[in-house]
Amino acid sequence: MAKIKIVTDSSCGVTDQEVADYDITIVPLTVMIDDTIYVERETISNEEFLNKMQNSKALPKTSQPPIGKFVEVFDKLGADGSQVICFNMLEAISGTVHAAEQAAQLSKTDVTVVDSQTTDRALAFQVIEAAKLSQAGKSREEILKAAEDIRDHTKLYMGVMTLDNLVKGGRINRMTGMISGLLNIKIVLQVTGGELKVVAKGRGMKTISRFFDDVYEKMAKSPNIKSIGISHVGALKTIAPIKAKIQEMFPDINILVRETVPIIATHGGPGAFALMYYTGD
Repeated sequence: MAKIKIVTDSSCGVTDQEVADYDITIVPLTVMIDDTIYVERETISNEEFLNKMQNSKALPKTSQPPIGKFVEVFDKLGADGSQVICFNMLEAISGTVHAAEQAAQLSKTDVTVVDSQTTDRALAFQVIEAAKLSQAGKSREEILKAAEDIRDHTKLYMGVMTLDNLVKGGRINRMTGMISGLLNIKIVLQVTGGELKVVAKGRGMKTISRFFDDVYEKMAKSPNIKSIGISHVGALKTIAPIKAKIQEMFPDINILVRETVPIIATHGGPGAFALMYYTGD
């Protein structure tokens, strides 16, 4: 039956159950670890990636899906006359959205490609709502408007414990990274307007703690919070008090905690974590 079908890339922080429940199609990125190529969500899990990254000789390299893979998926989903909406991670960290855009031009299917301007569970917020609305028979315009509204009311904050991976990946100057390492510098990044911005930096965990204390205050003043997610890179001990604090504030919300996706883990490095939520305000 013709309808609107929802596609996303494997940076999206949806669970396997959500993929099944909401009929979401995922086009996977690939990751190369010491000359071995893995397909995200297919031949390597987020947990397995962390272990392999920590024991790899060089920083893993993630690659966007080939255009042909997107075309294949789009053509298959549109074979019954359905339209497709494809939500992708922000352009600032990957060219995946551009691969999808090129594939949309080549596909026989009517495809709309969306730069979600975010990633991980924050991307999942948009994707899940879009899938729910699709199942309810809403139009493409209604779905896109709802996803845009969620995007504009979503917050994503990421604590980075070590700058080593950002240096290795060429994201920051190597000398800056060396000095920062010696000084035990921690940073907090915010994804906003499709960009990664440093919003706090300083020595030790106090920098992180102080920043997130302010975030808790902001959350407390936003009682209409719809969903909350916490992703991390092997940082269960770090995020445990964060989850406990937020759960106490919002006892009726199920906070999804998960190991983050390879592209985020690669850049964020061991110990990194992200808090994501959106409001209905």
